[in-house]
Amino acid sequence: MNIAPENTGFDPSASGARRNPAVAELIASAGLALATIVMAIAVTAGVAHADVADSVLGNEGSIFAVALVLGVAFIGMGGLTLSGSRPKRH
Repeated sequence: MNIAPENTGFDPSASGARRNPAVAELIASAGLALATIVMAIAVTAGVAHADVADSVLGNEGSIFAVALVLGVAFIGMGGLTLSGSRPKRH
C-alpha cells in the first residue's frame, strides 16, 4: 500500500509574502478585454473586406430582415432571462 508523503502540493513562498489575487484577476480581465477588442476589429475588417451584406441584401432582402428580427428577439429574450435570474435579497 502506498503512503502519501506529507509535503505534497504547493507551499507558499519562502519569504512569507502573499500575493493579492485581485492583481491576477485584474490582469486576466485586462487580457480578455484586449483580446475581445482585437477580435472585434479583425471581424469588422473581414466583413468590410468581404462585402457580404451588400450581396445578401441585394438578392434576398426579406430573408435577411427575418433573420435580423429573429436575432434581435433572441438577444432580447436572453436579456430578460438574465435580468430575472438574480437572487432576491431580504
